Amino acid sequence: MESGKLTGTLALAVFSAVLGSLQFGYSLGVINAPQKVIEQHYGRSLGVLPEEPLLLSENGTETEKQEVHPSVVMYWSLSVSIFSIGGVVSSFLVGFIGDLRGRVKGMLMVNVLAVIAGLLMVMAKMWKPHVMVIAGRCVMGFYCGLSSGLVPMYIGEIAPMAYRGALGTLHQLATVTGILLSQVLGLEFLLGNDYYWPLLLGLSGAPAVLQSLLLPLCPESPRYLYIKRGMVEEAKKSLRRLKGEYDPSADLEEMRREKEEVEKEAQVSIAVLVRSSLYRQQLFVALMMHLSQQLSGINAIFYYSTAIFERAGVTQPIYATIGVGVLNTVFTMVSVALVDRAGRRTLTLIGLGGMCICAVAMTVGLVYLSVYSWMSYVSMSAIFLFVCFFEIGPGPIPWFIVAELFSQGPRPAALALAGCTNWTSNFIIGMTFPYIEALCGSYVFILFAVLLFGFTVFTYLRVPETKGKTFEEIAAVFKKGRQQTPGTRKTGTGTGTGTSTELEQLKSDSHA
Repeated sequence: MESGKLTGTLALAVFSAVLGSLQFGYSLGVINAPQKVIEQHYGRSLGVLPEEPLLLSENGTETEKQEVHPSVVMYWSLSVSIFSIGGVVSSFLVGFIGDLRGRVKGMLMVNVLAVIAGLLMVMAKMWKPHVMVIAGRCVMGFYCGLSSGLVPMYIGEIAPMAYRGALGTLHQLATVTGILLSQVLGLEFLLGNDYYWPLLLGLSGAPAVLQSLLLPLCPESPRYLYIKRGMVEEAKKSLRRLKGEYDPSADLEEMRREKEEVEKEAQVSIAVLVRSSLYRQQLFVALMMHLSQQLSGINAIFYYSTAIFERAGVTQPIYATIGVGVLNTVFTMVSVALVDRAGRRTLTLIGLGGMCICAVAMTVGLVYLSVYSWMSYVSMSAIFLFVCFFEIGPGPIPWFIVAELFSQGPRPAALALAGCTNWTSNFIIGMTFPYIEALCGSYVFILFAVLLFGFTVFTYLRVPETKGKTFEEIAAVFKKGRQQTPGTRKTGTGTGTGTSTELEQLKSDSHA
């Protein structure tokens, strides 16, 4: 979309949307700090711990080190991981909800879930805490699975081309700000204590309330109005609201061409998208980008950072974890500034390559920690740099590049599949990392280094640059790639008959 100036309405629309991402980040990080306190409440509720709270010594560690009861461990693991299960399930519904009543009404509808989840967790002490927290986390996960798809979809559709990368990166910026906020509020002298922990967890529903007040003021996505609903006048109004007074004819022309393409390609369901060879390359790139984000080991650092810092010999590990959160936020801002200049592909390559080197350095640091005491600085610096490299490229880019790689027809289905891949791998890492760590000891990050190396090579060979290209031009890159693959006959008119019969096939599939 042209007329690349940022208006107040556009800023309001993006701000309102990313409140959903802030909530997602808060829910991701909040469960980290108050673990010990919540485990005690679970234990008392399950009848495996004495009723009176354990005395905490000056520095907040238990005076007598107690073995955590297996049933408490099980309920605790479920409290952490049920969030991802909720996200996996609901990420499939992103396309359906986004198309049902539009992107804005979709985001408004799902806020009901966030408020319910918040209330369940705030009232955790009123009934069995383990049941209330697990129920709340499950509903919140369900909400976050939807919002982590709807937010990039909406922003990707309303952003002017010149700012598409920067505005797309704001989803990740809001997410890491949420993580940082939850870490700070989770400090023991704030809310991470015996008395206030239900409030700490319940606050994850607060941004939904503010978002529900702001969203009705935001214009609907003009692409949705024009391409999905055929409401040309409404789309014109929406464009003018987003971009100020200008001539929208160039934008409308681009949407008209895209609408024609969409009518040719029919609405694509998830099943059709997976089977169709027409989108196979885009889909492969999109899913690999999301896998590279989750299997890089970043969540292992987020979930278990406090434990990793303890092993590296830090006396107050919680503050080092907050340090990671601050770096996280700062380097996402760097990415916001660079992504439309340096390009998506370049930043992803720098990020993945840097993380690979850091994972090796981290391993060396942890292995030789017992030999040289100064190795603790090596492993800590490696952790901090690892996070910086992650936020420059592999963190923010997968979320919005999927919206760029697909045209309007397959976009919702592609976002749903990518989201599901992201959440599933997140869940697997969360559940398996403690076991892998027990198995590999200090060598655990070598595993991630190998994966990162593979992802770097893949990005170099297969991921195209989408910076400054219209959605049409990006689709053309993949079309060209398909023509060069064997099996497609080139005819005089360009693409081989393979593609056109494929289109016919797709149409009949989606009518069926």
